[in-house]
Amino acid sequence: MRFVFTYPIIAHPSNRELVRGSSVTQVAVAAEAAGFGGLGFTDHPAPTQRWLDAGGHDSLDPFVAMGFAAASTSSIRLIPNVVVLPYRNPFVVAKAGATLDLMSEGRFTLAVGLGYLRKEFAALGVDFDGRAALFDEALQVIRAVWTGDDLSFAGQNFTAKGITAHPRPVSLPHPPIWIGGNTAAARQRVVTHGDGWAPFAAPPGLAATAGTATMDSIEHLAAGADDLRRRLDAAGRDSSAIDISFSTFTGGSPGTPDFNADAYLAGLDDLAKVGVTWVQVSMPGDSLGDLLETIDGFGRQIIAEV
Repeated sequence: MRFVFTYPIIAHPSNRELVRGSSVTQVAVAAEAAGFGGLGFTDHPAPTQRWLDAGGHDSLDPFVAMGFAAASTSSIRLIPNVVVLPYRNPFVVAKAGATLDLMSEGRFTLAVGLGYLRKEFAALGVDFDGRAALFDEALQVIRAVWTGDDLSFAGQNFTAKGITAHPRPVSLPHPPIWIGGNTAAARQRVVTHGDGWAPFAAPPGLAATAGTATMDSIEHLAAGADDLRRRLDAAGRDSSAIDISFSTFTGGSPGTPDFNADAYLAGLDDLAKVGVTWVQVSMPGDSLGDLLETIDGFGRQIIAEV
């Protein structure tokens, strides 16, 4: 079991301390020293003011920020949470991902999701209702361009002839691809295209807003994991080779007064029984100092114990 957290720009306006390159560097170095296995960034290139006012958050470009983190570290993986794949042409995503994998010497994981903010899609000129078809074609393109030369592809959304995009990633056969989302469709995409499943905790209200399935208990997670394993077995794929990323429901949030390390560790045992291999950790975004302190404390209280 390994631990990953999303860089905590969790408000609008964003904490100015946390949106500097030097801060990204300090956080990445501290996370690696504490034993974290991964660090990621969110993806919101064009959110609406209404969404921000309703509790949304600012964001950095995930590829640029992950590049900063990679430059100052040597072992921590770069795992976005998540790249909204339909926002971008897949050949551009493949190039950015290959470059990051090369520059980090094989430490990139492409975690992707469908996205759910209709007006953000509109601002980017992408058909919201067609995003599932875009997503599936983009996954095909990215895997193909990472592993082959002279690629030709004729899909509903993307057409290309004779494409060879070098240099390729150093990860073989390619950087891992995680599929975000709580639905059966997301799990089927793991079977067809992916190397990991990245659901997220979602009570009914959030699930409805995000257009996904409710995931608010360990029982919901276990049912989804069992469904994924059945689908993998039916396709002849080894389920033990597939990562599952999730967060624990117990113990509270690190860095808060009510955080209970013993309860958190017990929650990790429950996740391990379900088959979770990567734990998504919530981190405070109120100040750089508190964040660095929490990273260090989590390393001593939790990661060292695990």
